[in-house]
Amino acid sequence: MPADLVIFGTVLTVDDAQPTAEALAVTDGRIVAVGSRADVEPHRGPDTDVVELGDGCVMPGFVEAHGHPLMEAIVLAQRIVDIRPVTMRSSGEVLAAIRAEVRNRGAEGAYLNGWDPLLQLGLPEPTLAWLDAQAPKTPLVIIHNSGHKAYFNTAAAHANGLTRDTPDPKGAKYGRAADGELDGTAEETGAVFSLIGGAIDPNGYPAMLLAECARLNRAGLTTCSEMAFDPSFQPALDALRPELTVRLRTYEMSTAALSTDSSLDNGDDVVKQVGIKIWVDGSPWIGNIDLTFPYLDTEATRAIGVTPGSCGHANYTREQLHEIVEAYLPLGWQMACHVQGDNGVDTILDVYEQALQAHPRPDHRLRLEHVGAISPEQLQRAHDLGVTCSIFVDQIHYWGDVLVDGLFGPEHGSRWMPAGSAVKTGMKISLHNDPPVTPEEPLRNMSVAVTRTAPSGRVLAPDERLTVEQAIRAQTIDAAWQLFADDVIGSLEVGKYADLVVLSADPRAVPPDTIADLDVLATYLAGKRVYAKAS
Repeated sequence: MPADLVIFGTVLTVDDAQPTAEALAVTDGRIVAVGSRADVEPHRGPDTDVVELGDGCVMPGFVEAHGHPLMEAIVLAQRIVDIRPVTMRSSGEVLAAIRAEVRNRGAEGAYLNGWDPLLQLGLPEPTLAWLDAQAPKTPLVIIHNSGHKAYFNTAAAHANGLTRDTPDPKGAKYGRAADGELDGTAEETGAVFSLIGGAIDPNGYPAMLLAECARLNRAGLTTCSEMAFDPSFQPALDALRPELTVRLRTYEMSTAALSTDSSLDNGDDVVKQVGIKIWVDGSPWIGNIDLTFPYLDTEATRAIGVTPGSCGHANYTREQLHEIVEAYLPLGWQMACHVQGDNGVDTILDVYEQALQAHPRPDHRLRLEHVGAISPEQLQRAHDLGVTCSIFVDQIHYWGDVLVDGLFGPEHGSRWMPAGSAVKTGMKISLHNDPPVTPEEPLRNMSVAVTRTAPSGRVLAPDERLTVEQAIRAQTIDAAWQLFADDVIGSLEVGKYADLVVLSADPRAVPPDTIADLDVLATYLAGKRVYAKAS
């Protein structure tokens, strides 16, 4: 039977049995042949779409193992102003954007995302008094670029029904002044994201999500996890499933109810819940990660409100984490735990180990997310337990110099996100962007993992660099493995979905520091082209 699609040129398969091929053929969304031109030529028919790559390269569609597409669809829509450092580098731009949005929106309220005093130098301290001065009578909510903190004025508190008597959500909190009154800050998911409810138009959400899929496709992504899934989004996903151009693997947020209505046998190869998400600690950029070593006393740490000598803190006690894991692991769920500080890593590994002793499972793929300060010894322990890490290596590209000079010093800051130590244990890792914290840029992830170059040009802990081949695996097949999807995606093999990305060159054949500059020429989902770069 003639193929629907045949591609000739450099085929980077990420299949150890055949790392490079000359052609592939696709029928009914699946790969039916991979090999030499002679092998694939018989699959060409009169109606076959034939693509000649020339200098380009086709490889598996990229996999975002730690994303937030359902939330990013909202915060990158027009209703919330994008003030992230990737959009606005200067504090002046940020402050002008706040004033303009307050003026233009009026009683609707102003919502902005991306506040980052570490990269946008000169931002004022966003006290309640300052927030009220910017918007005396109308709601104003500003989300920190990390997503782990938000600032809100008095009018926003009233609009959301928040008072001094409002209890803190489990694992989250509202900041309070010495007299017990709200101080205009919220930390962690349970407190932060409820503040933007006034910016969400449910009727407009389908268009937002399809626009998000288009953004992912432009970056070469064909599969993305949702690491803070709220079941209230399920009806929208079900309705849009035929139109989605990205496969979604969801991780439901653990809640105080310690239960989920979903079953392990849910969804399909397009949308499926695979796990439960928990947060041990917060973000290094706001000072609430759980460390054994202190933050430095510098201008940078003072700008983010860190008390000199602070080692941060956890969101949950060991006992609370054990309760959460015990509620879900015995049911067969994969657990994915956000943890940045090394003290927090010890805690969650203790909890995982205890739970696995009580409920052994040969292929659990328990996950640790981000793991900025994890040590080589902790990585070895994690691997020995069968635990896998998803590493936010792109933080080096944006905050590498701040980590060393401003927050943790050379000893700890330079070894941030130790991907090299992770793969040396034999662990399968993924690289991720945690969007919208950083843009979806899998090619930059690979480049940064291989070079570990900070903004100043210095290389941080060169022994923690990956090879190009390791970085490719971490953005394709090993990321798919973490999502329990490696049986259908992640490599170009017969029988798997033809989820493909066409690049302007083979990333193995260019200088590592230029991988980020490669063009995504086209993206295919199940053999259907969902993005093409304008010529």
